Amino acid sequence: MTVRTVLTWPDRRLLQSAEPVEAVDDPIKTLVADMFETMYDQSGCGLAATQLGIPLQVVVLDCGTDAEPEPLALINARIVERDGEVVWNEGCLSLPGITADVERAQTVVVEALDAEGREIRVRAGGLAAVCIQHELDHLDGRLYVDRLGKLERLAALSDYDKARAAAAEASRPAREAAPEGGR
Repeated sequence: MTVRTVLTWPDRRLLQSAEPVEAVDDPIKTLVADMFETMYDQSGCGLAATQLGIPLQVVVLDCGTDAEPEPLALINARIVERDGEVVWNEGCLSLPGITADVERAQTVVVEALDAEGREIRVRAGGLAAVCIQHELDHLDGRLYVDRLGKLERLAALSDYDKARAAAAEASRPAREAAPEGGR
Protein backbone atom coordinates (compact mmCIF):
# COMPACT_ATOMS: atom_id res chain seq x y z
CA MET A 1 0.00 0.00 0.00
CA THR A 2 1.17 3.48 -0.85
CA VAL A 3 0.28 6.87 0.55
CA ARG A 4 -0.53 9.03 -2.46
CA THR A 5 -0.59 12.81 -2.83
CA VAL A 6 -3.98 14.44 -2.27
CA LEU A 7 -4.70 17.26 -4.71
CA THR A 8 -5.60 20.60 -3.18
CA TRP A 9 -7.56 23.52 -4.53
CA PRO A 10 -7.07 25.21 -7.00
CA ASP A 11 -5.83 22.11 -8.89
CA ARG A 12 -8.17 21.90 -11.90
CA ARG A 13 -8.17 18.09 -11.81
CA LEU A 14 -10.52 18.37 -8.82
CA LEU A 15 -13.15 19.66 -11.25
CA GLN A 16 -13.00 16.57 -13.49
CA SER A 17 -15.94 14.20 -13.65
CA ALA A 18 -15.03 10.59 -13.00
CA GLU A 19 -15.62 7.71 -15.39
CA PRO A 20 -17.19 4.38 -14.37
CA VAL A 21 -14.87 1.53 -13.45
CA GLU A 22 -15.13 -1.18 -16.09
CA ALA A 23 -13.83 -4.06 -13.96
CA VAL A 24 -12.78 -4.43 -10.33
CA ASP A 25 -9.40 -5.92 -11.18
CA ASP A 26 -6.03 -5.91 -9.41
CA PRO A 27 -5.16 -2.29 -10.35
CA ILE A 28 -8.51 -1.11 -8.91
CA LYS A 29 -8.01 -3.19 -5.77
CA THR A 30 -4.55 -1.62 -5.38
CA LEU A 31 -6.06 1.83 -5.88
CA VAL A 32 -8.66 1.13 -3.17
CA ALA A 33 -5.95 -0.07 -0.74
CA ASP A 34 -3.82 3.00 -1.49
CA MET A 35 -6.83 5.27 -1.04
CA PHE A 36 -7.53 3.83 2.42
CA GLU A 37 -3.85 4.19 3.34
CA THR A 38 -3.84 7.80 2.11
CA MET A 39 -7.11 8.67 3.86
CA TYR A 40 -5.91 7.26 7.18
CA ASP A 41 -2.52 8.99 6.80
CA GLN A 42 -4.32 12.33 6.33
CA SER A 43 -6.76 11.65 9.22
CA GLY A 44 -9.72 11.86 6.84
CA CYS A 45 -13.01 9.98 6.92
CA GLY A 46 -13.46 9.86 3.13
CA LEU A 47 -11.51 10.13 -0.11
CA ALA A 48 -12.45 10.11 -3.80
CA ALA A 49 -10.14 8.90 -6.57
CA THR A 50 -10.47 12.29 -8.26
CA GLN A 51 -8.73 13.83 -5.23
CA LEU A 52 -5.69 11.80 -6.29
CA GLY A 53 -6.00 12.94 -9.90
CA ILE A 54 -7.54 9.63 -10.97
CA PRO A 55 -10.86 10.24 -12.77
CA LEU A 56 -12.52 6.94 -11.80
CA GLN A 57 -15.72 6.38 -9.80
CA VAL A 58 -14.06 5.07 -6.66
CA VAL A 59 -14.53 6.38 -3.12
CA VAL A 60 -13.48 5.09 0.27
CA LEU A 61 -14.73 6.10 3.68
CA ASP A 62 -14.47 5.11 7.29
CA CYS A 63 -16.84 6.80 9.71
CA GLY A 64 -16.11 4.36 12.53
CA THR A 65 -13.83 4.88 15.49
CA ASP A 66 -10.20 3.93 16.04
CA ALA A 67 -11.44 1.05 18.22
CA GLU A 68 -14.10 -0.01 15.71
CA PRO A 69 -13.22 1.09 12.18
CA GLU A 70 -15.88 0.79 9.47
CA PRO A 71 -14.00 0.90 6.14
CA LEU A 72 -16.22 1.01 3.07
CA ALA A 73 -15.22 1.18 -0.60
CA LEU A 74 -17.85 2.26 -3.12
CA ILE A 75 -17.21 1.75 -6.82
CA ASN A 76 -19.59 3.14 -9.46
CA ALA A 77 -21.84 4.29 -6.63
CA ARG A 78 -25.14 6.03 -7.11
CA ILE A 79 -27.56 7.35 -4.55
CA VAL A 80 -30.97 5.76 -5.09
CA GLU A 81 -32.80 7.22 -2.08
CA ARG A 82 -32.48 10.40 -0.01
CA ASP A 83 -34.46 11.34 3.07
CA GLY A 84 -34.52 14.27 5.47
CA GLU A 85 -32.17 17.19 5.74
CA VAL A 86 -29.21 17.91 7.95
CA VAL A 87 -26.69 20.74 8.13
CA TRP A 88 -23.20 19.41 8.75
CA ASN A 89 -19.96 21.29 9.30
CA GLU A 90 -17.76 19.79 6.58
CA GLY A 91 -14.08 19.89 5.85
CA CYS A 92 -12.08 18.37 3.01
CA LEU A 93 -8.60 17.00 2.47
CA SER A 94 -8.51 19.04 -0.76
CA LEU A 95 -9.35 22.27 1.11
CA PRO A 96 -7.34 21.86 4.31
CA GLY A 97 -7.71 24.35 7.11
CA ILE A 98 -11.33 25.41 6.57
CA THR A 99 -14.82 24.10 7.23
CA ALA A 100 -18.34 25.24 6.36
CA ASP A 101 -21.92 24.27 7.14
CA VAL A 102 -23.45 22.35 4.22
CA GLU A 103 -27.01 21.11 3.82
CA ARG A 104 -27.26 17.42 2.88
CA ALA A 105 -29.74 14.56 2.99
CA GLN A 106 -29.91 13.06 6.47
CA THR A 107 -30.03 9.48 5.18
CA VAL A 108 -29.11 7.95 1.85
CA VAL A 109 -29.29 4.57 0.19
CA VAL A 110 -26.45 3.82 -2.21
CA GLU A 111 -26.01 1.04 -4.74
CA ALA A 112 -22.42 0.26 -5.72
CA LEU A 113 -19.77 -2.37 -6.14
CA ASP A 114 -17.53 -3.15 -3.17
CA ALA A 115 -13.74 -3.60 -3.30
CA GLU A 116 -14.20 -7.17 -4.54
CA GLY A 117 -16.63 -6.20 -7.31
CA ARG A 118 -19.75 -7.49 -5.52
CA GLU A 119 -22.99 -5.50 -5.80
CA ILE A 120 -23.94 -3.87 -2.51
CA ARG A 121 -26.73 -1.67 -1.22
CA VAL A 122 -25.89 0.55 1.75
CA ARG A 123 -28.24 2.61 3.91
CA ALA A 124 -26.37 5.33 5.79
CA GLY A 125 -27.30 8.13 8.17
CA GLY A 126 -25.49 10.86 10.04
CA LEU A 127 -21.79 11.28 9.33
CA ALA A 128 -21.70 8.30 6.94
CA ALA A 129 -24.53 9.77 4.82
CA VAL A 130 -22.83 13.16 4.71
CA CYS A 131 -19.47 11.58 3.86
CA ILE A 132 -20.96 9.51 1.02
CA GLN A 133 -22.64 12.58 -0.48
CA HIS A 134 -19.46 14.65 -0.10
CA GLU A 135 -17.27 12.02 -1.79
CA LEU A 136 -19.75 11.38 -4.60
CA ASP A 137 -19.78 15.14 -5.24
CA HIS A 138 -16.03 14.87 -5.88
CA LEU A 139 -16.73 12.30 -8.60
CA ASP A 140 -18.92 14.91 -10.30
CA GLY A 141 -16.17 17.54 -10.09
CA ARG A 142 -17.81 19.39 -7.18
CA LEU A 143 -16.32 20.55 -3.90
CA TYR A 144 -18.41 21.11 -0.80
CA VAL A 145 -17.89 24.87 -1.12
CA ASP A 146 -19.79 24.68 -4.42
CA ARG A 147 -22.90 23.93 -2.35
CA LEU A 148 -22.61 27.22 -0.46
CA GLY A 149 -24.21 30.51 -1.41
CA LYS A 150 -22.05 32.83 -3.51
CA LEU A 151 -20.91 35.04 -0.60
CA GLU A 152 -20.36 32.06 1.73
CA ARG A 153 -18.28 30.35 -0.98
CA LEU A 154 -16.15 33.45 -1.55
CA ALA A 155 -15.62 33.83 2.21
CA ALA A 156 -14.66 30.16 2.58
CA LEU A 157 -12.18 30.32 -0.31
CA SER A 158 -10.73 33.55 1.11
CA ASP A 159 -10.24 31.76 4.45
CA TYR A 160 -8.62 28.88 2.57
CA ASP A 161 -6.21 31.26 0.79
CA LYS A 162 -5.26 32.75 4.18
CA ALA A 163 -4.78 29.28 5.70
CA ARG A 164 -2.57 28.25 2.74
CA ALA A 165 -0.49 31.42 3.06
CA ALA A 166 -0.06 30.87 6.81
CA ALA A 167 0.94 27.23 6.26
CA ALA A 168 3.44 28.24 3.57
CA GLU A 169 4.93 30.90 5.85
CA ALA A 170 5.18 28.43 8.76
CA SER A 171 7.02 25.90 6.57
CA ARG A 172 9.69 28.40 5.44
CA PRO A 173 13.05 28.22 7.20
CA ALA A 174 13.54 30.88 9.84
CA ARG A 175 15.27 33.97 8.51
CA GLU A 176 18.67 34.68 9.91
CA ALA A 177 18.74 37.49 12.40
CA ALA A 178 20.53 40.64 11.27
CA PRO A 179 23.98 41.10 12.86
CA GLU A 180 23.87 43.20 15.99
CA GLY A 181 24.21 46.85 15.21
CA GLY A 182 23.78 46.13 11.51
CA ARG A 183 20.87 46.06 9.17
